[in-house]
Amino acid sequence: MNTNGAATSSAAAGGGGGALAVTVDSSSAAKKNSKKPKYSKFTQQELPACKPILTPGLVITTFTIIGIIFIPIGLVSLSASEHVVEIVDRYDEVCASIHSDKVAYIQNSLTNKSCTRTLIVPKLMKSPVFIYYQLDNFYQNHRRYVKSRNDKQLRSKAAEFDTTSCEPEDKSSAGPIVPCGLIAWSLFNDTYGFSVKNKMLEVNKKNIAWDSDKEHKFGSDVYPKNFQSGGLIGGAKLNSSIPLSEQEDLIVWMRTAALPNFRKLYGRIEEDLQANDKITVVIQNNYNTYSFGGKKKLVLSTTSWIGGKNDFLGIAYITVGGLCLFLAVSFILLYIIKPRPLGDPSYLSWNRCPSGHPN
Repeated sequence: MNTNGAATSSAAAGGGGGALAVTVDSSSAAKKNSKKPKYSKFTQQELPACKPILTPGLVITTFTIIGIIFIPIGLVSLSASEHVVEIVDRYDEVCASIHSDKVAYIQNSLTNKSCTRTLIVPKLMKSPVFIYYQLDNFYQNHRRYVKSRNDKQLRSKAAEFDTTSCEPEDKSSAGPIVPCGLIAWSLFNDTYGFSVKNKMLEVNKKNIAWDSDKEHKFGSDVYPKNFQSGGLIGGAKLNSSIPLSEQEDLIVWMRTAALPNFRKLYGRIEEDLQANDKITVVIQNNYNTYSFGGKKKLVLSTTSWIGGKNDFLGIAYITVGGLCLFLAVSFILLYIIKPRPLGDPSYLSWNRCPSGHPN
């Protein structure tokens, strides 16, 4: 009897142990399959944090400091922008005014596209005077246009035959086009000549591109090949004896603009222009903006410590600073007229409406 009872107890104990093992195994499997992250102060948002109490004094002081700092910065920026002398001349309409069909005029290679403009210097323009061409309504940021280039081909002669993503300007009947793609094909090709009092002004076109582009994006062993050799010419032609790393007009053009209205550097005049000087500009009006309703402008500009003329920066600083001062004064008046003690529990919603029903 005792032996049988011991056996029975042992079997019962063994059965209980198996159930416990199954339970442990299932809980381990559940933990393995769980997506719950391991405990850490970061996942449980228990890291030390600064939680300032926004008292009226702190808020008013912060707004006042921001206003006092921002307004002088804005005034200085506006003053610097005002000292920049800028001449902007739109010439596309004037230079084609005698032609009723402007698209046919600009596409005809036999017509004389020379155009003379006279610009008056409003006040002293100290050297260097930067020359820009400005295009409006030209979407260089279009997805297909931006993708139509091959950076490997631009960097290395070994990748000359790599014209991937350059369609439709990838190959000609003579072989691959270098540089290929629509961006290079549509290179701006208007030219400008400047003179004052019958004296020609030299335009320096060196160092107008970023050094990083010249050194890393365009190869010194890559030369133009089969470029603009098709039936439809998109823009300027390139000298096949000069490597791409030295073709700075191309490098400037191929840094595509983010907005449809943009300026690109054409060159520099490295001598002062006196007030009331009359600048005679001879323009070769070659670039076709008429087919898509674009505009062409010539810009002469000096610079300041913040760059070119830019009133927006100063206006933004003054606006933000003025708004902060206005809010600071408003909070001061509110605090004086209707003061409220900090941590007053009577303002809690359940204390203002004890019955639980809002008024």
